Amino acid sequence: MISRKENPIFLNEFLDYTSTIQNKSKGTVSEYNYDLKHFFQYIVARYGDIDTDDSNKIKTIDIRDLQKNIITKVTLEDIHAFLHYLKSEFNLKATTLSRKVAAIRSFFNYECTIRRALDINPTVGLETPKKEKTLPKYLDLSESKNLLETAATSNSNKEISKGLALRNVCILTLFLNLGLRLAELVGINIGDINFFDNTLTVIGKGNKERMVYLNKACITAINNYLEVRPKEGIKDKDALFLSSVKKRISRRAIQQMLEVELKKAGISTRGITPHKLRHTAATLMYQYGEVDIRALQKVLRTCKYIYN
Repeated sequence: MISRKENPIFLNEFLDYTSTIQNKSKGTVSEYNYDLKHFFQYIVARYGDIDTDDSNKIKTIDIRDLQKNIITKVTLEDIHAFLHYLKSEFNLKATTLSRKVAAIRSFFNYECTIRRALDINPTVGLETPKKEKTLPKYLDLSESKNLLETAATSNSNKEISKGLALRNVCILTLFLNLGLRLAELVGINIGDINFFDNTLTVIGKGNKERMVYLNKACITAINNYLEVRPKEGIKDKDALFLSSVKKRISRRAIQQMLEVELKKAGISTRGITPHKLRHTAATLMYQYGEVDIRALQKVLRTCKYIYN
């Protein structure tokens, strides 16, 4: 994560606005920080004597003492040039370029409408890069069952401990049944689960709270995991999912776990991410309606049989 000490004052003022007034998540603010720092480094190079084709040199430009009047020089052509530089030097996809466009647009909207520091907004007319149309990647029902079965037998094959195996099965079950975002799943606390009415409260995008209903497959998976979840030496007692060192599991750890389980199940890992499991859940619920992937409950009963 980029240190704010490396930013000019006006950039940190904008980041403060996005995190407090706009209530953007830490992840979004961090992305804005990275994208806008790189943008202003490029602008300094473009208006100076630095080769704008030398990405290594551009990224070393110190902008801490950059004066705010630099933003009055920025034009739509400068922004287009920056996007071209990113595309040619880093071969970025339209999705990533769109994120950077959003950061730049948000910054200049702030300077024009909130700070009223600019009379002309250079992002007027700035289009979002068109994304290539691709077929959505998701697992079908057979692959979903196979993934859970493989994760469930990890302990019986002595690959990992019983606790970690049941934790992984629970994580995958919640992904496949509820369509949770990665951040939502990582942030689940035990207190967020209401076992009386089988609901789960999660914190979604923009720190918005929402409630989801837990089907029998999810309840079974959670209870199986809670039976073996560590009881002592826990560093994050509230967290539902713990890492091997008894801290709240990280996003990266879940991503790595998914990749390992996909490979063990003989499923291509290309394009299958925790976010794609969200697509999988939505697709399966659409295809099977109120079935709520009941076939997966049989797998969970098998899991309990294996571990008992």
